[in-house]
Amino acid sequence: MARKQWFLLAVALALAAVYVCFFTGWFQRKEIHISSTARAAFARFRAAGTSAHVAFALDQEYRLTEVEVVPLAAWQTNSAVAPVWHLAGNRKSAPIKFFLYGQNIRGMKPAIPGAKPEPLEDSVTYRLFVSAGPVKGQHDFWIGSKPSEETNSASQ
Repeated sequence: MARKQWFLLAVALALAAVYVCFFTGWFQRKEIHISSTARAAFARFRAAGTSAHVAFALDQEYRLTEVEVVPLAAWQTNSAVAPVWHLAGNRKSAPIKFFLYGQNIRGMKPAIPGAKPEPLEDSVTYRLFVSAGPVKGQHDFWIGSKPSEETNSASQ
């Protein structure tokens, strides 16, 4: 091949590499997208200590390996804060796209044997961390009225 052909081939390969790196998701870190909804609990569940059910929806089905909920203000000052709910599993857990706070997810167990999910408090911001192997995601949520920024910054 002539020099001109080698040069054009090199330019085409360089353009293809630029396209793959910047315009496809091949080399981007994958992230789990999470949404949540809090609904008032029925009277029979209020006696159990929770005033609401929080439902979490994932962007697709995942085999979760870890689920953890921590109070956000406490976590921001100490990342080793005790979680209010913590499940651990392996890659053989059931594929799931939707779950409730405190739910027993098939294939996962409490990280501390015998631990139960603690009731969530109104007007406190919590952070949910989920992992499905190397893919991770996080989502902030609260129950009741949205906590004010002053409350969150004062507790930091």
